[in-house]
Amino acid sequence: MTKNSDVKTDSFKDATDAYNKSDYTKAIELFRPLAIEGNTAAQWYLGWMYKNGEGVTQDYEESAKWYLLAGDQGDVGAQFSLAQMYESGEGVIQDNKESAKWYHLAADQGHARAQYNLGMIYDRGIGVTQDFEESAKWYRKAGDQGDSSSQYLLGAKYDEGIGVLQDHKESAKWYQMAGDQGNARAQYNLGLMYRNNKGVSQDLEESVKWFRLAAEQGDADSQFN
Repeated sequence: MTKNSDVKTDSFKDATDAYNKSDYTKAIELFRPLAIEGNTAAQWYLGWMYKNGEGVTQDYEESAKWYLLAGDQGDVGAQFSLAQMYESGEGVIQDNKESAKWYHLAADQGHARAQYNLGMIYDRGIGVTQDFEESAKWYRKAGDQGDSSSQYLLGAKYDEGIGVLQDHKESAKWYQMAGDQGNARAQYNLGLMYRNNKGVSQDLEESVKWFRLAAEQGDADSQFN
């Protein structure tokens, strides 16, 4: 006799197989009963498919409904999507506080982009009380996971002493991490630091190298330098 759990597992596999083959109509039919039973992955899929109009008429409100069910059960992808939807007012009433709440939930689970967005929110005081130390904390968490935008912004914080103690060596370290990933503004700032003996030993060849890398991406300041 087949166990119910085995049937659910097989049904989910059949649904994902249909989705991967772009048979969205069949995928929707298979995901829906699983989602109604509380399968968070199926709920996420329905949220995604309604948001993007895959196999159904695009419907942001329906998308938000399924994301909410999955997010309440701890699905990090759904939480991040809900944060974005509350931020933009897509399928829900725009609400910066609600957006910040969902970003927090996703960030607490280690979602790097949610951590970056949360850093931006605390920097700007949108939906939360402005808090530069809190902002730096979230940039660091995302930066430790390799998010280059967070690495650059953390470098800027150490450069200027905003939310952290000013430390040019620490600033250069984060700029270097972001620059190695191709972040043009980090490359430009690193070029300045090598030119001006700031946080690193003066090295004009190294300075030119970083300016060139940023200039090749179209950074006007680096092209001038």
